[in-house]
Amino acid sequence: MGASMRLTRRNLLRSAAVFGAAATFPTLARAGIFDQFNRSDVLRSTDRDGNTQAALGTLDTNEPILSVDTANNLQAAISQYVPFVAAGGWPLVPKEVFGLTLGNSRDAVLNLKQRLMASGDLPPAKIDSNLFDGDLDRAVRNFQARHGIAISGKVDEPTYYAMQIPADVRLNQLQMNLTRVQTLIPTLKDTYVVVNIPAASQEVIEGGQVTQRHTAVVGRIDRPTPILNSRIMQINFNPYWHVPKSIIQKDLIPAMRKDSTYLSQFHIRTYNAKGQEVDPSVVDWTSDSDAVNYNFTQDPGSFNSEGHVKINFPSPTNVYMHDTPEKELFADDARFESSGCMRIQDVNQLVAWLLQANPGWDIDAVNQAMSGDTPQNVSIKKPQPLHTTYITAWANRQGTVSFRDDVYQYDAQGVTTFDTIQAVKL
Repeated sequence: MGASMRLTRRNLLRSAAVFGAAATFPTLARAGIFDQFNRSDVLRSTDRDGNTQAALGTLDTNEPILSVDTANNLQAAISQYVPFVAAGGWPLVPKEVFGLTLGNSRDAVLNLKQRLMASGDLPPAKIDSNLFDGDLDRAVRNFQARHGIAISGKVDEPTYYAMQIPADVRLNQLQMNLTRVQTLIPTLKDTYVVVNIPAASQEVIEGGQVTQRHTAVVGRIDRPTPILNSRIMQINFNPYWHVPKSIIQKDLIPAMRKDSTYLSQFHIRTYNAKGQEVDPSVVDWTSDSDAVNYNFTQDPGSFNSEGHVKINFPSPTNVYMHDTPEKELFADDARFESSGCMRIQDVNQLVAWLLQANPGWDIDAVNQAMSGDTPQNVSIKKPQPLHTTYITAWANRQGTVSFRDDVYQYDAQGVTTFDTIQAVKL
């Protein structure tokens, strides 16, 4: 949000007062006619890209999602939400709001303005027009940025449903996440790596500041990424991928039933219990249990499911971070596509940082190692703590409050303290 749109106690309470007085909208027949004359001007004059950049600017901070500052910012946000919720919170939008975008002139625009003023995305003001103008376009983009939704300025499906969540639910979300953060703070060192599962993002923190931030792909709902504390120990360049038994059962067997050339297409070799390579035709693919008696290994290369690099750390569930050949997944809103491991965008930058204490391993050396197909294992001279976490709400010092979907339903279950896997002593 810009300076006038930050979620402050003043804006929240002013919003509540404005909307209490505007529970019923006045007839805007003349304004509606006037708006039709101005629709083309709004479409021509609105800087949509500029509005997107302004929305992203509200999140442009080097503050970590997990830190001592996160707890302080959450406490500040909670203190703002409590009186606002007590005053009635924000109104839920009607179904007619769905699909609204710049230039529309409908009565539902009034409801949209009311909703976004209440959440601080649009400055409180008298509602005297049903035209979806440039200011409202910016407010929608701001709302989308705060909720991790692709910024379009249109009230699409994820935006509509996010607007339907009541303020008291959001307050409860903030309170639960404060407890989660406070529980984790004692485990934090000066330098560490965090993967926040609900945000599908990864951060490198040094001295309380984010020095790298990466988009991630994490575990799907039925194959969740575990919550753990570990230490990053090793880099595997151009790894062989040894297919886990769970993936053999859930993915490989169905794929081979559909297409018997699947293994050869993706350069996956079949080995028997003696370690001898065999033809995949010896496997009874009609059975649900025969294939798990074999080992399947994918050759290194650009097609490899782990991409050109794998980042290892102790984990009882054998998860890790890695590159991916499916880089288009990083552009998705909901990046919950893996079997529990974490795919990292621009992973070469993270690897270079992890190897900075290793002589000769700068970004150029990392890029060169990743450019070929030759396997190479490198032990990290200075292992780094890793935390995979579940934070669905946080705030920054600018006053911007961010929310993410409760993808694993831990919020719905009221879980504030996890049975975190302590893979190693940090």
